[in-house]
Amino acid sequence: MEKIYFVVNPKAKNGSCREIWRNIENELKNMEISFLAFFTEYPGHTKELAESIARKANGISIVIAAVGGDGTLHEVVNGTANYPNVTVGFIPGGSGNDFSRGFHIPKKSIDALRLLIEKNKKQTTRIDIGKIQHNELQETYFMNNMGVGFDAVVAKESNESDMKRLLNQISLGRLVYVYILIKKLLTFRCVPIELSIDGKDYRYKSAWFVTVSNQPYYGGGMKIAPDALPDDGLLDVTVVHDLSRWKLLVVFISVFWGKHTVFKEVEQFKGKYISIRSNDEVLTHADGEVIGHTPLKVQACPKALNIFSGKNTEGHTEELKIDDCH
Repeated sequence: MEKIYFVVNPKAKNGSCREIWRNIENELKNMEISFLAFFTEYPGHTKELAESIARKANGISIVIAAVGGDGTLHEVVNGTANYPNVTVGFIPGGSGNDFSRGFHIPKKSIDALRLLIEKNKKQTTRIDIGKIQHNELQETYFMNNMGVGFDAVVAKESNESDMKRLLNQISLGRLVYVYILIKKLLTFRCVPIELSIDGKDYRYKSAWFVTVSNQPYYGGGMKIAPDALPDDGLLDVTVVHDLSRWKLLVVFISVFWGKHTVFKEVEQFKGKYISIRSNDEVLTHADGEVIGHTPLKVQACPKALNIFSGKNTEGHTEELKIDDCH
């Protein structure tokens, strides 16, 4: 087996990812697997490391595995999105781990490692990703979802919250999203949003948020886009608008089971090209990481990422060009 490159975020989940890596490292040595490990030191470092590894491969097929949370994987994807020779793996070591839910990757790190080793011998899965054009010329990729409005505000506060660190100590870090959601519910102000999906325009006078999804889960297990498929060449758009604060709370409770779609104030669409505009700048996130504000454009990149997954997905976009986004 060829060498595997690991990019490890030792600070993930209050630093418990250090222990996760030690267990993985021992298992790799026991299995006599050749590997190199790199440790992140600051925000954005993961992307730098992943891109450097991919570039130095000179087109040779390699495996880069992220060890950490969805934020760590998000940076690996952004560092390797323009390198089709890279296959991305994931060892969950964060608090949310929505990617592992959507792609059936085991929660236990050793089981996730064994899946990676097993798939490396057999097969990989090619999935879509989304590309966001924002802040004029800046581009950011996402593998799970991106959002504008209330969910971006909640994501920002969740990442900065001391409560997240406390909940991580008892392995309940993903509940911080619910805690912050309730906290911000009373103060968030809805805004008018203009949305365009494949050339068709929609206007909302009082929007809570717009979420664009590549797979069903976000926010630590909420099933925001129940019908999203990561290999259909399309992105799923969810708009929540024109409802009271307390009804929003009911809607969010139902999201854990994907039942929020029954509410008339929740609209869902599918599309390849999406633009989101607003009179005022509205906060935006990608995979739970704040990236800036509106306006922005989002594009589906079909079959753009090769991953190791526990889920066998069927191909839907063979007729589309893999390099549509590059």
